[in-house]
Amino acid sequence: VQLQASGGGLVQAGGSLRLSCTASGGIFSTMGWYRQGPGKPRELVAGVSGGGSTNYADSVKGRFTISRDGAKSTVYLQMNNLKPEDTAVYYCFARSVRNSIDYWGQGTLVTVSS
Repeated sequence: VQLQASGGGLVQAGGSLRLSCTASGGIFSTMGWYRQGPGKPRELVAGVSGGGSTNYADSVKGRFTISRDGAKSTVYLQMNNLKPEDTAVYYCFARSVRNSIDYWGQGTLVTVSS
């Protein structure tokens, strides 16, 4: 199983970025994103189930949107109205249907300047 994430970068506060992550080598149920900011623990940002149900961290509700292309096992995270506190390394994950193990991407850095 491999996950390939892309889309991070540097953006000014109030700007937008879109992260993408494609999983290969299996069939996946829940997919989503975690992040880890400087000096902070890793936290769940958003997740989407195989049936399309979504959940978000309170801190990103109304600003971030997670979506999924099931045919391509690709998950997207549209991030709008970014804030400096959104600065973090964002990690995608995908849960294998076969063994319920969560597999992780390599992380992509998002930096929001004030």
